[in-house]
Amino acid sequence: MTTRAPRLLPDQVFTEARERILSGRLPADAPIRQDALALELGVSKIPLREALARLESEGLVVSHPNRGFIVRPLSRADAEDVFDLRLRIEPIACVLGALEADAAAHEAARSAFAALDAALKNGLADVGRRNREFHLALVRPSGRAVTIETVDRLLALSERYVRVHLGEHRRLDRASHEHEALLQAWLERRTETVRREARAHIRATLVDLRAQLPEV
Repeated sequence: MTTRAPRLLPDQVFTEARERILSGRLPADAPIRQDALALELGVSKIPLREALARLESEGLVVSHPNRGFIVRPLSRADAEDVFDLRLRIEPIACVLGALEADAAAHEAARSAFAALDAALKNGLADVGRRNREFHLALVRPSGRAVTIETVDRLLALSERYVRVHLGEHRRLDRASHEHEALLQAWLERRTETVRREARAHIRATLVDLRAQLPEV
């Protein structure tokens, strides 16, 4: 006898589908089998379609008349766009977060760094999610809702690219050192160093991705 998955609320369906895409469990450029996915999640296709529509608005899936929904392909052009926007927004957002961070925010950032560092050292299973949580922990104390939401979306869009980037294991140590330097400057409110470290880290990732991703 097959045990059905517990029924999920609409927001939970969205969150679960999103995490499957970001983690690579639903791979890039692959069609989303709605019947199978709805059965796995224990829901009807209606809330799943609503979740997929939300994911399309976030840029994570694409709908085609004859193919249904597919996971958005990875491309150099998209990477350039996403990481360019991160370069424009995230460094100053980290500075604003550093200036407003209190003891609780410092502890949250340290915890997020520890979880990310463990993921980098022990395997890549959840490194994309941990990377997103760390970067967002540096921005969230700013209290600027639109900035936080924008950075969160950009981090989600870049998460699959981060996984590709870190697939080169020689980059794991470099990523760990870059994150540690950024965190230390952030904790000490050395704002110019925070801005510089954040920019250098994001730019270095983009440079590597340019060599890894096809032009089309």
